Amino acid sequence: MLGVTIRRDAPIKLHRFVDYFQGFEKVRAVRDRFGPQTEKVLEDLKVEFFSSRFGFMGVSEEDGHLIVSTHYLRNGEERELYLDVIHELVHVRQFQDGRKFFPEDIDYPDRPTEIEAYKVAVEEARRIGMKEEEILEYLKVPWMDDDDYTKLLGNLGIKVVTGSD
Repeated sequence: MLGVTIRRDAPIKLHRFVDYFQGFEKVRAVRDRFGPQTEKVLEDLKVEFFSSRFGFMGVSEEDGHLIVSTHYLRNGEERELYLDVIHELVHVRQFQDGRKFFPEDIDYPDRPTEIEAYKVAVEEARRIGMKEEEILEYLKVPWMDDDDYTKLLGNLGIKVVTGSD
């Protein structure tokens, strides 16, 4: 009817995670997730880069590979990229365990998978010497409004001290 053919089975071009992200097998936060299988998991893990000025990184719900914005990869602050990779590797582990990332009945800041991944990232941020103010700034992401941000902080056990406290 339209006079066109649209192929809908285009393969995704994947790269090896370790070709772009080296040394994560030595990070304790990563080793704690994967144990003695850390090197093998990261060796086998694929990463898909997509071209967009929007977006950061995530994990495919279909097969558990990492998905990364090339714009974010090129322009993101190094510590934030590092923490985001660790956060997403927690999701890779969750995927391997059969956990659901996006349950529709649970708001983002209340999702157990997100709380776990953020807790690991916050712990790692503290380990690498980030100040609490920097961590709070790192946790402000564009897809959460102020109420969700406050809820996430509460779920992470982070108490924000203001001048009036």
